[in-house]
Amino acid sequence: MNRIYNIRNIGISAHIDAGKTTLTERILYYAGRIHRMQEVKGKDGGATMDYMELERERGITITSAATTIEWLGKQINIIDTPGHVDFTVEVERSLRVLDGAILVLCAVGGVQSQSITVDRQMRRYRVPRIAFINKMDRVGADPVRVIDELETKLGQVAVPMQLPIGLGGDFAGVVDLMRMQALYFEGPTGEEVRVAEVPAPMREEADRARHGMLDTLSLYNDDLMEIMLEGREPTEEQIDQAVRLATINRDITPVFLGSAYQNKGVQALLDAITRYLPSPIDRVTFACDNANDGAEITITADADGPLVAMAFKIVDEPFGQVTYTRVYQGEIRKGKQYRIARSGQNQRIGRLFRLHADKREDVDAAAAGDIVGIMGIECVSGDTLCDPSINVSLENMHCPEPVISIAISPERNADREPMSKAINRFTKEDPTFHSRFDEETGETILSGMGELHLEVYVERMRREYKANVIVGQPKVQYREAPTVETAYNYKHKKQTGGAGQYAHVVGKLVPIDPNGEEVYEFENQVTGGRVPTEYIPSVDKGFQMARPQGPLAGYEVVGVKMILEDGSSHAVDSSDLAFQICARAAFREVVRDAKPVILEPIMKVEVETPTQFQGSVTGDLASRRGLITGTEMKPNAVVILAEVPLANMFGYSTDLRSQTQGQATFSMEFACYRRTPANIQEEIIERVRKDKDRSKVGAKK
Repeated sequence: MNRIYNIRNIGISAHIDAGKTTLTERILYYAGRIHRMQEVKGKDGGATMDYMELERERGITITSAATTIEWLGKQINIIDTPGHVDFTVEVERSLRVLDGAILVLCAVGGVQSQSITVDRQMRRYRVPRIAFINKMDRVGADPVRVIDELETKLGQVAVPMQLPIGLGGDFAGVVDLMRMQALYFEGPTGEEVRVAEVPAPMREEADRARHGMLDTLSLYNDDLMEIMLEGREPTEEQIDQAVRLATINRDITPVFLGSAYQNKGVQALLDAITRYLPSPIDRVTFACDNANDGAEITITADADGPLVAMAFKIVDEPFGQVTYTRVYQGEIRKGKQYRIARSGQNQRIGRLFRLHADKREDVDAAAAGDIVGIMGIECVSGDTLCDPSINVSLENMHCPEPVISIAISPERNADREPMSKAINRFTKEDPTFHSRFDEETGETILSGMGELHLEVYVERMRREYKANVIVGQPKVQYREAPTVETAYNYKHKKQTGGAGQYAHVVGKLVPIDPNGEEVYEFENQVTGGRVPTEYIPSVDKGFQMARPQGPLAGYEVVGVKMILEDGSSHAVDSSDLAFQICARAAFREVVRDAKPVILEPIMKVEVETPTQFQGSVTGDLASRRGLITGTEMKPNAVVILAEVPLANMFGYSTDLRSQTQGQATFSMEFACYRRTPANIQEEIIERVRKDKDRSKVGAKK
């Protein structure tokens, strides 16, 4: 049990350019995992965790990378995740299997749009976190404002554990409020931590800050409250324990300060990871017992129990499929067979290894709490692996739906096979990357989370598979939704000699929220066996088969609840197929009568621009049918928040650069689907009709 207590599984998450990968590089260096620090955009090969060629060229993280370090006798498994919202599934699946997280915030930028998204993901999986305010050496660094935003924007109880000694170019170190010591990070790479007395001008401020820290902590710890009321001074161990318990319970977010680029504050953050973030023992994991009607059971971090593990990421490599796996209970051993809960098949583990970015260290076994790579099994992201003696499934991860698509086709016939191989691999690895073949145009349609997402995959096809492809213009993934409750009564009857087909369904369509958890629902209200029980699933299947093709422009139908109330069958001619055909036709007819509308994806856009360009940026967003939802003033800059239709955001980065002399930055993420104005809806329908006509002419030629 001691071994498990000494494990920390943590993720590093943040907004774009907050310094996650730079921070990870410093952590690896101070822990002795690497012997030379490299920069994200360095000329010496780039950061260790950004091991893909594309990541090093662009200076961004595209895929999450895992590594293991040792610090103060604790084994820390770290996953560095991307900041770009286009690769949000990497953050999603990493947080699903982690016990704790570091939320990195920029001392100048503060809480930004992707910080809010990451916070929402941490809440979804109940992940405790500590915050690290990075870039304290930058001009305009303001940790007080960032802590205030942590509380107001994210609703966190932020507890500063340090005070900065100087700001911006004068940032020299931090004051540790618990031990009331000044920490200076010296030496060529900040490896020497010098402990000194708190500078005299800061003593009064440090005393006040320490008192505030203890006051907040006492609200969540009765023992500390009692000590404070009695006027006694708590010991380091008592404060440590109070911070740890409140962090694990997600009552507070301890805040630390530093500059990863300047090598300041990283060792203190590592100490905090070992002290305050939970071990696998401190987290409770739930699973469904498939052998007992899906009853909820608790999984314990017990190395002696039957194996329960989750495959949270799949990577196809030249020598085979690597499955990133988190072990929750029991032990996984090379050469043994384990059950894939989804398929019920037993599969043998070929190889087992620890991960360090793109490097591998073979091991024979891994126990509860470990994150390892497996080879030799066929599974998909989110699969549960368990001992053959049990049959349990862990809660799956949330995968957002794609919002943008492009058409691609091979330049030459020789490119067709490598293109197909690349698409098969990418769809297997990334649940937010979808592909389908359009019969009418003969093109392959790729769908993803944004322009950058699809651009990266097309570039990877060219580089990794030597598949030269022609890329069409990006297209928006519109949806169609009914607006009024409508009844249906449809009979399918076909007699062509021999056994015929007969099915009859009666019910109603009820519109539901297209942005809800479920975009389609089916409810069976048939009584008296008017539609035989064995055909009810066929009706549901028929409705779902018709859903991808809406009546207005052929887009997927969402926000619909289909209620089956009545119907009839024939003793000889009714069949599964007959009821599927009947339901499909009934769905198309009733949706057409339910006054459908086209919905478009709306993006939440955040633009940070120098104040003098505020008017032109705001005007441009309004011309794109954007709705300005708020503005925030910062020193010498303004942050403009808006909701803009995705269709009007293509090429925005180029336009924004030209408007602001290259000084503005922006980020965007999917917000919701919203009804399009009538004139835009007509334009979309007309455009789809013309595209179909063109493809028919092309097919005839």
